[in-house]
Amino acid sequence: MHIGQYALANRVFAAPMAGVTDRPFRQLCKQLGAGYAVSEMVTSRRDLWDSLKTSRRADHAGEAAPIAVQIAGTEPRMMAEAAAYNVDRGAQIIDINMGCPAKKVCNKWAGSALMQNEALALAIVEAVVAVCAPRGVPVTLKMRTGWCAAHRNAVAIARAAESAGVQMLTVHGRTREQGYGGQAEYDTIAAVKAAVRVPVVANGDITTPERARDVLAATGADAVMIGRAAQGRPWIFREVVHFLATGEHLAPPLAAEVRRLLLAHLQEHYALYGEYTGVRSARKHIGWYVRALPGGEAFRQRMNRLEHPAEQLAAVADFMDMLGSRHERLPAAAPTGAELLETAA
Repeated sequence: MHIGQYALANRVFAAPMAGVTDRPFRQLCKQLGAGYAVSEMVTSRRDLWDSLKTSRRADHAGEAAPIAVQIAGTEPRMMAEAAAYNVDRGAQIIDINMGCPAKKVCNKWAGSALMQNEALALAIVEAVVAVCAPRGVPVTLKMRTGWCAAHRNAVAIARAAESAGVQMLTVHGRTREQGYGGQAEYDTIAAVKAAVRVPVVANGDITTPERARDVLAATGADAVMIGRAAQGRPWIFREVVHFLATGEHLAPPLAAEVRRLLLAHLQEHYALYGEYTGVRSARKHIGWYVRALPGGEAFRQRMNRLEHPAEQLAAVADFMDMLGSRHERLPAAAPTGAELLETAA
């Protein structure tokens, strides 16, 4: 599978998630089998580009290609400028955000709110493609099935985006109205796939290798994109890749491997965010890793009171060691959607 001139390793992708898919997490997902990973969304507001938050999101030091950056905004000219800004900082693929359901994004008519205004959505796509095409940078689009159940217009937007030069479409099988509630539906994704020639990626509720297989079969999509199910379980990518290739399950990871992965992830996290912010923002990642482990909730509560990297690292190492033999495997079951939402909150 290709996006423009870039050949992808496989068809199992990591979804962009604000506050989650920073550079250390993307690198970990790629290391553990993700064929492609997209950054957190970067604002199109020029006045925020010098902020610490944006500078971290635009940091791609050491990241494996292709480097894909998602941009969000409401004004075509500003979105074009944001695309150029990120290309100048290493982005090799630009993804347009028309899928975020967050109120603080949609209240400003960005994210999935753009699906209510197809003319504006198309103008943004055209402006971004116009600035990226001369630089040889492919443009992709991530969207939902529509704003609400009564107005699912993903097919119309997909056709217009393809005509404007978008080279891949990702569809989350929910409306903005649903947020992350209920169950994803895949009929609309199948309709988008039938309506366009560019690759289509299915997203939403892909939590197990079997679900990935079934969604690919039901939609005819070219790839699947995994989001919340990778929080604390980044090895899900290699599990899905292996299952799609062989029909067989990989064994769950050994406790020793998870210990090593988590400690390395934390060190990369501190390096990006610094000690103060790094310790605090790492708490959610640690909580996701340990949520299904014996004593995980009690440990999470204790760990959330620690304020220094060395203390956090030592606590995590001790907890993983107390699980027993490092040759033991972790639980195989994936967390449910309710568990993911509860932990993320």
